[in-house]
Amino acid sequence: MVYYQRGSETEALSPEDLKNALFAALEKIGTKKKVLAVPPDYTRYHSKAGELTAYAYEFYKERLTDILPALGTHSPMTEEQIRHMFPGVPQDLFRIHDWRNDIVTLGVVPGSYISEITGGRIDYDWPAQVNKMINEGGHDLILSIGQVVPHEVIGMANYNKNIFVGTGGSEGINKSHFIGAAYGMERIMGRANNPVRRVLNYASENFASHLPIIYVQTVIGRDDKGNLVPRGIFIGDDEEVFEMAADLSIRVNFEMVDEPLKKVVVYLDPSEFKSTWLGNKSIYRTRMALADGGELIVLAPGLKEFGEDKTIDRLIRKYGYFGTPATLKATEENQELRDNLGAAAHLIHGSSEDRFSITYCPGHLSKKEIESVNFKYADLEEMTKRYNPEKLKDGKNRMPDGEEIFYISNPAVGLWAHKDRFSD
Repeated sequence: MVYYQRGSETEALSPEDLKNALFAALEKIGTKKKVLAVPPDYTRYHSKAGELTAYAYEFYKERLTDILPALGTHSPMTEEQIRHMFPGVPQDLFRIHDWRNDIVTLGVVPGSYISEITGGRIDYDWPAQVNKMINEGGHDLILSIGQVVPHEVIGMANYNKNIFVGTGGSEGINKSHFIGAAYGMERIMGRANNPVRRVLNYASENFASHLPIIYVQTVIGRDDKGNLVPRGIFIGDDEEVFEMAADLSIRVNFEMVDEPLKKVVVYLDPSEFKSTWLGNKSIYRTRMALADGGELIVLAPGLKEFGEDKTIDRLIRKYGYFGTPATLKATEENQELRDNLGAAAHLIHGSSEDRFSITYCPGHLSKKEIESVNFKYADLEEMTKRYNPEKLKDGKNRMPDGEEIFYISNPAVGLWAHKDRFSD
């Protein structure tokens, strides 16, 4: 059932609009005594999920007993991040998701089904894992809050991904990421219906129908001044509400460029992007727009590590971004990669497969570290002086010396492609 829907490519919803939308839906749902909110973490600050969680707290007060940020494999939020993202919400409501230990398996999606939908590329079983609080917390309402936007692993982010990956376990996260990598990232990005989503939908229908989950989905886009604004909000309890949001998102967040791009410059906000695990969105979201032999330059002032998790950071440093054949070979030969298929998938996603060059300009990693994982290195200060984010506009720019570049101020809010590399 859809409890609330509003959105279009030209809407610019105000905070009051978002609050009224949520309150209208919650009133339709009826009285609840114990509520769990599952918003994204700080890496999705621009999703408006923080504001919506604060509105949920305003609505329910003491009946909102727990907030479980959907960390996935990300680092726990700091107190400062919580204060900034969730204004007015008490710190003692927040719980930390432990993706390696604090999980329960609701059921198992059979490998025969996964083989069928991936064309035989993957045939292992997939465990539908969630944080114990989701299944055993005794809540009579679970508010899954987040933004629907193009995504490299699951085509379009959010909906049941927020539950099965955001609060999922090690095996479930790793295997779901590897399904996407094996099937092909460029066959998935921007598509709401794909093998990874179908696996999660199978789990929702067969193992999670007893859970009282309501999905609160936003769509965020840029206005004509380049500012991020909410274009839509959709609230409901099944796939229909996700499909509505995904349909709007692909119209708002996807840009088909008129010709392959020879040089793309991406800026990573240091408050959001501290690792290549997250910062490689600069690669994922632009790869279908980049020309053969093109160049991607990533300005990353906050970059201090490769993985958000110590184990994954070590694996990235050890195996690097050397492309699909090298990663598959390393996975076959090394148990530690087979035990961390999410890391293996990430290594595949983060490689250009030698089709274009990737130059990172990090704030806190050395030239040796960057080059050791098969990226090119350039000095951040020097490159920022040349490509000053404060002077560039999103999209095409002509530099003073005549050079043409394509600038992206936040890769997490969009997807760019050329028609030769993207087909419905």
